[in-house]
Amino acid sequence: MRNSSHIAMKIAAGLVAFGMFAPVASAEDDARAILKSMSDYLAKQPTFSAKFDSDIEVLTTDLQKIQFTSSGWIAVRRPDKLHAIRTGGYADVEMVFDGRQLVIHARNAKLYAQMDASGSIDELIAKLESQGYAFPGADLLFSNVYDELNAGVLDAKHIGSGVVNGVQCEHLAFRNSETDWQLWVRTGAEPIPCKYVITSKEVAGAPQYTLTINDWSSNVSDKFSFVPPAGVKKVDAKALPSTDEVPEGVSK
Repeated sequence: MRNSSHIAMKIAAGLVAFGMFAPVASAEDDARAILKSMSDYLAKQPTFSAKFDSDIEVLTTDLQKIQFTSSGWIAVRRPDKLHAIRTGGYADVEMVFDGRQLVIHARNAKLYAQMDASGSIDELIAKLESQGYAFPGADLLFSNVYDELNAGVLDAKHIGSGVVNGVQCEHLAFRNSETDWQLWVRTGAEPIPCKYVITSKEVAGAPQYTLTINDWSSNVSDKFSFVPPAGVKKVDAKALPSTDEVPEGVSK
């Protein structure tokens, strides 16, 4: 197709141009310093909330890349309160954590499960990941984002400036053995994450996970408690339908 060829030529030209300017933009110390400033700023926020959009790519058996899109909202009160909602084409899920128990509410199925999960948000994330509930954007919720993201980094670059949803950002790029990942951090006195992209290097076609953060606020009035809506049934966690962003039966 003519348009596809034209786009491919533009990409190739962009790669050549980036190769010419990359040495100037590859200040590793700057990249790590900006990441550290973001981590320190987030750690100092006792509460925050944000809206987000996420895109996750999968490769089908016939090597076609398909993208699944969701939107959501999250509120955090450190060290042990979290409330999140994510709605996509295949799952509409709510998660409420009060420091003692975790509720997962499959809103479209009108089912919820409650489980003991005493501890901090950091401990909750680790527990969920050990049980197969990993979600990439959770990296940004840790109490020390720098240590979590910087672990295993083999290469760091400060690419330069970027604009996300009209907000001026510093564009950072990092590499580790399994993934390449990029981060756009707001410039100025509030270095919050605005966009986060993870590219898998271990899967054919290098699928990506993209998280774009909108409407950041430090004011949170959430009670971090769950009251089952009328008609919603409590079940064992194993009886909940899939709450993944990707429909069941599609490999990631």
